Amino acid sequence: MDLYQIFITHNRAWTIREIICFSILFTITAIISFELVRRRRIAASQAAAGLLLLLFLGVVFASTVFTRNPTGIRRYELELFWSWKAVYRGSREMLKENLLNMILLFPAGLLLPFVFHRRMPWWKGLLIGLAISGAIETCQLVFCRGLFEWDDIVHNGFGCMAGCMLSSRLKRCEVI
Repeated sequence: MDLYQIFITHNRAWTIREIICFSILFTITAIISFELVRRRRIAASQAAAGLLLLLFLGVVFASTVFTRNPTGIRRYELELFWSWKAVYRGSREMLKENLLNMILLFPAGLLLPFVFHRRMPWWKGLLIGLAISGAIETCQLVFCRGLFEWDDIVHNGFGCMAGCMLSSRLKRCEVI
């Protein structure tokens, strides 16, 4: 299954209410960002990166939580690295899922040094990725819309960390 198929399989169309709510949140954030730029509190590149990050996280939360149909059952897997045990036993599908989970928050990690307007150490990228992923997994558990699992939190955290490391390295080399 390619990334496009995965995306359309796990994403129903947004309802009008969801579009309106996200549009209001995005507009408020944009107004605040532009005012901070006008007052020279943040750089325009920070505002742009922050808005891109918000847009990206809106899509991620929508695809992993809000557009999924509730099952009415709270599902969870509390064994750490259970998915890698399945990979070790030969599950190529689980390997693909683990790698896709690592890629999920990579773009967020790429944006973080631009949002904060400085290079960031790897551990901050990891902590932010763990926090974002923890919020996603908690929402999935609370709203009965997926499987809460520690493995996803770890994989998403590593992906965010890798993006942050790459972006910080490029920023240090003055490439970006």
